[in-house]
Amino acid sequence: MRHTSSFVTLLCATLLALLVSACGGGGGGSGGSSSSSSSGTTSLSAGPTVTNTSPSPQVVAANAVRVTVDSGVSNVPNMPFVSITICAPGTSQCQTIDHILVDTGSWGVRVFASQLPASMALPQQKDASGHLVAECMQFFDGYTWGSVKLADLQIAGEKAASLPIQVIDPNYASVPSDCASVGASRNTPGTLQANGILGIGVFKHDCGANCVQQAVAGTYYGCSGTTCTSIPLAEALQVANPIPYFATDNNGSMLSLPTVSGGAQSVSGQLVFGIGTQTNNALGSAQVIGVSASNGTFTTVQNGTTYSSSILDSGSTGLFFQTSALPTCASPNSAYYCPVSTQSLSAMIQGVNGTTSAVNFSVGNATTISHTYSGDSALPLLAGPAFVTSSIFDWGLPFFYGRNVYAAVEQQTTPGGTGPYVAY
Repeated sequence: MRHTSSFVTLLCATLLALLVSACGGGGGGSGGSSSSSSSGTTSLSAGPTVTNTSPSPQVVAANAVRVTVDSGVSNVPNMPFVSITICAPGTSQCQTIDHILVDTGSWGVRVFASQLPASMALPQQKDASGHLVAECMQFFDGYTWGSVKLADLQIAGEKAASLPIQVIDPNYASVPSDCASVGASRNTPGTLQANGILGIGVFKHDCGANCVQQAVAGTYYGCSGTTCTSIPLAEALQVANPIPYFATDNNGSMLSLPTVSGGAQSVSGQLVFGIGTQTNNALGSAQVIGVSASNGTFTTVQNGTTYSSSILDSGSTGLFFQTSALPTCASPNSAYYCPVSTQSLSAMIQGVNGTTSAVNFSVGNATTISHTYSGDSALPLLAGPAFVTSSIFDWGLPFFYGRNVYAAVEQQTTPGGTGPYVAY
């Protein structure tokens, strides 16, 4: 997940978030994304090439929920939202929460304690030793902190029972120093720019095997009173991607958004659960891009530069990558690119399965965009170099406009093979 805070003030006060490696690995491998730099040219293996087209309109079915890109909590553009319902396990005591960020770049459900009624008593997660479990979820420039609790999650016609979720609450116990040192607190809807996160990427759990055998600082904690100490935690007890816990349609998802030209005040699309499980989530001719089983990344080659740690991330408000071919905007808007005119560019995506896919995209002048499309929430031309290393190409929400984008969950069987993979 990656987002910016104050685009409405001419992109000032940039606030970006990207999942750090300690929590990014998922259950399929060692956990942690590669931070090594890679540049130059590469020789890609031959593979099928695809030209992407806009998705066809679909009727919302029982396995689908409406997604809206709108002004949201803080007037930040390019943030896709859904509503979810949280219930005390096995009861009808429920609360529906709107403006939950749809994030294919993270794993797990996170809601604010302030969004839940005081009367709703969610069971506290405990580890095998009886510790009360809390979590520090790290982002690039900050963190969310709170207890891990069990809840029934309902979204569309799908339900995940007794799902471990993070209840974000800055007043829970005392925030450990190795958590607070990560960066700024994102423990309110205003600082997170959403009422919670629906993390539905390619992994089942938010730390996975990396946290099972050893305590990872700044991740999971066992709390007694106000004191919390780092602990290892079994995968089954970790904050979880809800999709593999559905009774059906549990092998992945498809996010479908319409094409946007220039800008739009808001747009509406669908999040469809399952891949090849219903008539509305067939994989069709989509290209399957295999991703690393340890960190969910693939390779992008653009203008002769190789970005070995590439991701498809609906929680990012732009395309984020470093290149000397595009001028950055003048300070204080240097998080974004400001070419003199809109640039039509291309890149080659390569999966770990050897599949290659040519992608065309455009980058506009962010300062001009903020004037021309003031008040619009869907802005497909935003891109910048902010806070990414030279090895990362973050294909954020602008990539998703006009496409059906799939995320197959690790170890789950799909018509495109066993996850993890992404497809479009």
